[in-house]
Amino acid sequence: MKTAKYFSIIVFVAVLGYGAVAFYFLPLATFQGELTRMGLLPESLFGWTKPQPLLDVKWMQQASMKEADVLVIGDSFSDSRVWQSVLTQHGLKVRTESWDSMRGVCTDFIPWLRTQGFAGKYVVFESIERNLVDDLGKSVACQQMQYHPNPSTDAPRFPPVVSFDVKQGNYAGKLSTGIKTQLNVLKYERLSLSPDFKSLLLPNDVKMARVPNGCKLFSHARCNDALFLSYDKPEEIDAGALENIEKLNTRLVGITPIWVFVPNKSTAYLYPDKQFWNEAELRFHAPNLLRMTQLAIQAKTVDLYLGNNTHFSTTGYLLMGEEIFKAMQLH
Repeated sequence: MKTAKYFSIIVFVAVLGYGAVAFYFLPLATFQGELTRMGLLPESLFGWTKPQPLLDVKWMQQASMKEADVLVIGDSFSDSRVWQSVLTQHGLKVRTESWDSMRGVCTDFIPWLRTQGFAGKYVVFESIERNLVDDLGKSVACQQMQYHPNPSTDAPRFPPVVSFDVKQGNYAGKLSTGIKTQLNVLKYERLSLSPDFKSLLLPNDVKMARVPNGCKLFSHARCNDALFLSYDKPEEIDAGALENIEKLNTRLVGITPIWVFVPNKSTAYLYPDKQFWNEAELRFHAPNLLRMTQLAIQAKTVDLYLGNNTHFSTTGYLLMGEEIFKAMQLH
């Protein structure tokens, strides 16, 4: 009987101790960025600290299909409508749709577009590098448009935050997540002290890598190291993607297509020698966003891509919008 009682007391103390420790570390699990959330690292180490430009919400308005001068079909880099604010400030009316709704640039894309009432000149097709080969391939194979309207397409968008408190934690997460985050910090702190430290694989396909001149390029506390997606490829993009753009352009009679390919964050900082963007610019007047990122990095632009995220900062999005607007002027 005494043994069972002592065992119950030990279990109770162990559970109570675990709860106290977990509760202590829980604020570490307050994540602002997708890479810190996925990789279980605290914002106090990898959250950006330099304020970003403030946008006026009036430049982020969504136009109807009938009134739009420009139709944008894109992914999460376009959904926020931040880079589009450059176009609207130049007096253009912009409508943004997602690839999830459009499903592709099918054979009957132009007739479908006209039945929707679009009478504008430009259609911007935007894809992140890691998806562009599949996006283009699916479009080439697509024979008939199957539009799937999404209620969020016309929902208001609001300017990105200018800043946030990287040390402002809360107690709303799971107890175990705080402990896992602290264990990742301890592992990182131990390994990163080595002069040979180059990279570290983290949970959920996140990779940390040492970046040359990192503290001149990022504002987070551990600025020598940056977070990336581990499955981003260092290899050149398949040349078949360029041939697929050529095929799709034959379908796009009566509009001016602008092909926009956003470099993966890892390409911008770790694998910048890819030639795909030069070829796309030469053949299709596509905005050369890899050259844009390299010029910005050479100019020591801080937080071009957010330290805790895979996406551009507001600064990066505005540079992207300028490149797209310049490309439109060449057509």
